[in-house]
Amino acid sequence: MYDKVPTGLDRKETEVYRRLDPARLPKHIAIIMDGNGRWAKRRHMPRVAGHRAGVTAVRSTVETAARIHISALTLYAFSEENWKKRPKSEVGFLMSLLSRYLKAEVPTLNKNNIRLEYIGRQHELPEDVQERMAWAREATARNSGMVLTLALNYSARSELVDAFQSMVNAAAQNGGIEHLHIDEDMVGRHLYTRHLPDPDLVVRTSGEMRLSNFLLWQLAYAEIYVTPTLWPDFRGLHLLEGIAEYQKRERRYGGLNHGDGHAAFETSAASEGKS
Repeated sequence: MYDKVPTGLDRKETEVYRRLDPARLPKHIAIIMDGNGRWAKRRHMPRVAGHRAGVTAVRSTVETAARIHISALTLYAFSEENWKKRPKSEVGFLMSLLSRYLKAEVPTLNKNNIRLEYIGRQHELPEDVQERMAWAREATARNSGMVLTLALNYSARSELVDAFQSMVNAAAQNGGIEHLHIDEDMVGRHLYTRHLPDPDLVVRTSGEMRLSNFLLWQLAYAEIYVTPTLWPDFRGLHLLEGIAEYQKRERRYGGLNHGDGHAAFETSAASEGKS
């Protein structure tokens, strides 16, 4: 049990935080925010009511993550598929909601020393929304605490396409593509997230068991935590519970822990002794 608790946590959050090892907190958490529509449907409300309620979940989650000194938090806010497949009225509401959120939350982000960034094909968003996004990024640019990244008009497959296109273009301007050598480090340097560490933990709300085209390259070794909680009901407490589950796991990156390796060696030796 760890006694030193960051300021700003409520009683229930404090109870969970005391069970955590502060030295083993994930550096980067990614969240797939899902369930707004189902939340609204269960209450016989329009889908947009779920999106509106989701803003409170964002605020609580972001503030808690910053208070416990998570280095980076990435929220899957608006997918490329949302942009292309949802009704225009819903997309329009989401764009308006995003603009209002950015305007309202910049003071809170600054208060919590949070720097705002974005990933996704931002140039395809409405011009007025792009201007508000640029304003909010600039307003928080001098903050040195947690990096909050909003994935907007984002698709992991599109990110990879853009990364490879960027590599080809760079090679064409530097001696020709016949000199292009592609490895994992090269790909990483051309991803939208090149300035961030890969996520250690990805949280999915609403109980769905899929990544939904989110950070497919970066999540290769991330721990996955799925909660049945719908996004509008998600709070900082749920984030802490996800971190507690994360800390119960042993991250191997494809290898074995010391005990497994020793046991495997003993089993092999015993088999050879019997032969």
